[in-house]
Amino acid sequence: MSVLHTPYGGPVSHPHAVGLLRRMLEIESPSYQEDRIGAYLVQEMKTLGYDRAWIDDAGNAIGVIDRGPGPVVMLLGHMDTVEGEVPVRIESDRLFGRGAVDAKGPLATMICAAASAADFRGTVIVVGAVEEETPGSRGAMEIRRTHSRPDALVIGEPSGWNTVVLGYKGKLDLTYRVQVEATHPSNPLPKASELAADAWQQLLDLLGPDAGHGSFDTPGPTLVSFTGDLVTARAEFSIRTPVGFDDTTLVRQLRERLPQGEVEVVNAVRAVRTTRTDPVVRALARGIRAHDERPTMKVKTATSDMNTLAEVWDIPMATYGPGDSRLDHADDEHILLSEYFNGIRVLTSALEQLSDAGSPLPTARPAALTLAGATA
Repeated sequence: MSVLHTPYGGPVSHPHAVGLLRRMLEIESPSYQEDRIGAYLVQEMKTLGYDRAWIDDAGNAIGVIDRGPGPVVMLLGHMDTVEGEVPVRIESDRLFGRGAVDAKGPLATMICAAASAADFRGTVIVVGAVEEETPGSRGAMEIRRTHSRPDALVIGEPSGWNTVVLGYKGKLDLTYRVQVEATHPSNPLPKASELAADAWQQLLDLLGPDAGHGSFDTPGPTLVSFTGDLVTARAEFSIRTPVGFDDTTLVRQLRERLPQGEVEVVNAVRAVRTTRTDPVVRALARGIRAHDERPTMKVKTATSDMNTLAEVWDIPMATYGPGDSRLDHADDEHILLSEYFNGIRVLTSALEQLSDAGSPLPTARPAALTLAGATA
């Protein structure tokens, strides 16, 4: 019973769900190397009875289940992982492997839930996106460029099976480069390395004393890299930005304080935050309650493809997926199989409830409470 021979014939069996995720983990897919896992997922979605499955121009794996009139719901997770090997194995209830949590576990949950939601009426689009772990998020950018706006969106990231993520901080990636004439170290003129070090201090000063990664409502700066000598220097800065943060003003002020050298905006994506009354949030919460668990809600100080898509799609959306996000990128990354099965059941239930709500889905808020992002 590990393979569904009839489309939409009922829940995907536990053995098949485990086999799907384990094979996904066995296929290494660091960013920019997602071809093999994409091809595997297309074949797997066809096996599970999806009406269509293909690889798009960016390398995303896309599957569609069409069950007549009703809402169009997109489930989007990412196939790529960070570098680093975690031997794939099962120990009791734990399945180990790079990406088990971030985010092949949530993506496998979506693939199984879409196939299992026998009472769903409408269209489900499942996307395995490329390059989420990179600054450009090319997979999500391609989806928003080539796909019509769906009625609802679920992003697959580890929230924990009984938790829904309402929002993410934005991200502003900057590079500072400077070059000066060669001079003796004792010359009082500022050296390139000193100017780059000062650039970091100027950024911290502009962000203020409350800046840090401990709160969703404050900017969180990171000195990503620093290289240089007396003549040339380069530094990379990344700032996680809260809802309403004015990226453009920060960049302008930083450039004014750094007349020597160049500040370049590498990437800018705005923060996003939805509400508990969002139809997707409510459907997921009801799915969690149906399994005798009280749902919890949280926001994250990281960034996801939810940010990228919220910039252009003002629709009901939330993030959901089994797994403990504290294990993201960890050397012992693993997912509890019991949590994975619960996640499939919750998302299956949520899809069927969204179908019952009809199309278009009601919305009680703007999806993305943000200000304009930075400009170069």
